[in-house]
Amino acid sequence: MKIFHKSTCITCKKTLTEIERMKIDVESRDFFKDPFTEIELKKIIIMTGKKPVELLRKRDKTYKEMKLDQNKKTDSEIIKLMIKYPGLILRPIIVLKNKAIVGKIDPKELKN
Repeated sequence: MKIFHKSTCITCKKTLTEIERMKIDVESRDFFKDPFTEIELKKIIIMTGKKPVELLRKRDKTYKEMKLDQNKKTDSEIIKLMIKYPGLILRPIIVLKNKAIVGKIDPKELKN
């Protein structure tokens, strides 16, 4: 299992604590300190089964400043923005085999 997170994010910290409590072997990476490549992010998005726009943090300052709720962007444009501004990416991201779960995680989802 891999978890991509922001070390100062409360939701990420709670998820990491829960994973450790469950004694699950996990590889973690702070994607603010070690950013995603465009290829990595595209793979993760595909693994979620969602569109890039669904993985945007709507509470993020950049999201609001860029008025991303009003300015329609292509998937490719959204991915480029996510690379440039990692705060736009919903977190944490957990990768289990060929599936990715994003945002607040139900611990039951981790047992698959």
